[in-house]
Amino acid sequence: MQQPSSLPEPNSQVDQSSSLLITIQRLNAELWLERSLKQLQSLLNLRLSQVLRQKTGVFTEADIFQLVLEQLQLALKNYPFSNFHQRCLATALVQPKASCGSICHLVNSSQEELQDPWVGRISAEQNQLSLKLSTQITLKELQSLEQQFPQKAWRLPNTSITYSAWLIMDVTVSSCNEENYIISELMTNAAQQCAQALEQLQQILDLQNSCQSLQTFNQNLERTNQLKNQFLANTSHEIRTPLSSILGFTQLILAQGYEPSRERHQEYLNIILSSGKHLLALINDILDLSKIEADQLEVHWEKVNIPELCSNVLTLVKEKASNKGLKLQLKIDDNISILVADSLRLKQMLLNLLFNALKFTNNGSVGLKISLNGSFMNFTIWDTGIGIPKEQQKQLFQPYCQITNSTTNRQEGTGLGLVVTKKLAEMNGGWIELKSDTYKGSQFTISLPLVPNAALEQAPQLLTEVDEIGGDEHILETSVSLPPNSVDILLLEDDLDNAKVIQTFLENRNYRVTWVKSAREAWKVLTQINPAVILLDIQLPDSNGFELIKQLRQHEQYQDIPLIAQTAMAMQGDREACLSAGVNDYISKPLDLSKLARMIAKYMQ
Repeated sequence: MQQPSSLPEPNSQVDQSSSLLITIQRLNAELWLERSLKQLQSLLNLRLSQVLRQKTGVFTEADIFQLVLEQLQLALKNYPFSNFHQRCLATALVQPKASCGSICHLVNSSQEELQDPWVGRISAEQNQLSLKLSTQITLKELQSLEQQFPQKAWRLPNTSITYSAWLIMDVTVSSCNEENYIISELMTNAAQQCAQALEQLQQILDLQNSCQSLQTFNQNLERTNQLKNQFLANTSHEIRTPLSSILGFTQLILAQGYEPSRERHQEYLNIILSSGKHLLALINDILDLSKIEADQLEVHWEKVNIPELCSNVLTLVKEKASNKGLKLQLKIDDNISILVADSLRLKQMLLNLLFNALKFTNNGSVGLKISLNGSFMNFTIWDTGIGIPKEQQKQLFQPYCQITNSTTNRQEGTGLGLVVTKKLAEMNGGWIELKSDTYKGSQFTISLPLVPNAALEQAPQLLTEVDEIGGDEHILETSVSLPPNSVDILLLEDDLDNAKVIQTFLENRNYRVTWVKSAREAWKVLTQINPAVILLDIQLPDSNGFELIKQLRQHEQYQDIPLIAQTAMAMQGDREACLSAGVNDYISKPLDLSKLARMIAKYMQ
């Protein structure tokens, strides 16, 4: 019986050696792949961490692409066990919705090629590329390279970047499928790492921008807080000064016993009145600025008699100019008569600038000149005062900014007057300009359109609804016609001092005033008298004024009695709210008593 042979089959040892060699090569290739990708990821992480810690200069998306290409080139040069040869690595970028992109980054395998980044002129169909920086390449060509074997283009996965990007490699054709697979794995993973690095870089830059924005915001907030603290300090000083006069002279009159015939007592009262107007002006500046910034300040358009308004304005500042020995001048061109504007706001702008001019002028003159410039009217307020340094002029129209008055060695005012004036000019469709030299005086010019566009749009209703805007100088008038016989007026006011002022003023004008402090008392009094007018506060201790108005209007006996709301509600929309509730008229506190007298007289006719 024949024994089986123990000799190996022919070529079996050669086959085993060959199989072992292939296995070793595959393992080496896989180790090379893992090592190359780890090195690329480590370098990208290092650079991104440096950017995050701000320990490097500007690091851009282009730097990431270039770093990836250079690392791939270094890895491919060290690829083991192969005749593989890559000649060129590049990136192609295509903008959104574009059909064509360009070669944006490129590295070559030799120094000679780096000097002239151009490789061959053989078409992609022949498995060789013609790559050169800034060379255009179509989206169709990139997709073709991506589908070739061996693959020559790898698209980056979708990230936060808005464009499409490809990694491109120009290689010689390899007959080894295993080799082609390893290279493709390298490029696929490199494209993914590149995309992740781009997204992380964008997140870092966004974070840094946010930090810078936050830092800038905090700096601006700190500066604003400083300005507001300064504003509060200045405002406190400005309020305390006239308040001291009001309290002090009131105490003098009380101590001495008021005598109308005493000339000095009349002087005290004039000071009290003037100081009260100053306090009201300060409060109005603050309220006006808040309304303007909230876009809640109303503009009442009307036809304004400019010569008459300017004469009235100069009358208001005449006393202050006389006290400082300054000459007031007014010049109006002959062809000037009417302007469409808000007369109250125009007067406010002119007074702000004139009082500023008087404040910073010790000798010489202060003047107002009105002239035409095409379809605009110019109001120029000039003085011969200390002037404004060039470096301070840009900040002059910023909130809370003030210029130290060298004549008093302190800052005066709230720092809001010029801001309000500028914003009011803009609301009237115009602007304000400044010309000034140190110790040579200043010149502010308000330019307003003769007929603002906003007035044209609203003219049908606004130009026919002038609500006693002009001529209100807060002077107690005695020319209001008095009723022939005593007339009953019901006054609802919970504040004792305010009630005493109104009651005394109206009784001196031959009205009989019954004062009550609550809605409950008002209903009781209404059963005893038949008032010709009811003056009521909106904020009452036992009732909402609006509810009381509604009840009066629903009551048959009282629904025709004129109601006048006299209230401290003076914000945007408060007047409209009162009129909508059913009152006939509205006046805000602090009350202009002469205006109140005119209102009452109107409803007596």
